[in-house]
Amino acid sequence: MAETARLRHGPVVPRVDSALRTMLAEGRWRPGERLPNEVALAAELGVGRSSVREAVRLLAHDGLVEVRHGSGTYAAEPPAPAADGDMRRLLRRARLREVYEVRRALEVEAARLAAGRLRPEDIGRLRDRLALRDRLALREERTGGDPAAFVDADLAFHRAVVELSGNAVLLGLFTSVLPVLRAALVEMVSYETALPDVSCAHAELLDGLARGDADAAIAATVSHLEAVMELFDSEKEVAAP
Repeated sequence: MAETARLRHGPVVPRVDSALRTMLAEGRWRPGERLPNEVALAAELGVGRSSVREAVRLLAHDGLVEVRHGSGTYAAEPPAPAADGDMRRLLRRARLREVYEVRRALEVEAARLAAGRLRPEDIGRLRDRLALRDRLALREERTGGDPAAFVDADLAFHRAVVELSGNAVLLGLFTSVLPVLRAALVEMVSYETALPDVSCAHAELLDGLARGDADAAIAATVSHLEAVMELFDSEKEVAAP
């Protein structure tokens, strides 16, 4: 019960993830043994099923559990030595950086085009989407909130910018990478502890678009995305021998 009480304060998914990792490390489930289902784990930890589901996804990503669709979730073999764990973390960071490189290429061009094509009524729609994104960002910072809800609101704002570029091919490319981008962002928001605050860059992007200033819109987009990309690079430097 004490563990359950602790889980009710702060970011929920990281705490569920930590609790399950501890249980696995302590041998509560032997390798190959099936874990309780989402309903049972959620009841035991005092959290929602969606939080358990997201935490299990993170565990599966790190090879600590195996999700067998239609069968359940099973404890995997003990984790590899620390050096291998560091390598897996670096590979994950490399994958996220590649996603952001593609995102930067698409969104910079979208910002340039949108700055010259927006109508006055479009600004209000973007402003509403940004306001929702900022409200959820504040909730995430204060209480842990719902990482997936915040990411969805953030991506809805950026997709609107791409849509307003007026380029159907660009929108199609952005939409095609959204599932990968969303998964990467939910993982970052849930798992990272040093994410930069890019709210000002979002506001500057909207301001640049509202003024029809393509250079300002591009600069704000680059500032936002590269602030996160620098996080990936700094992690590599810290982990390097």
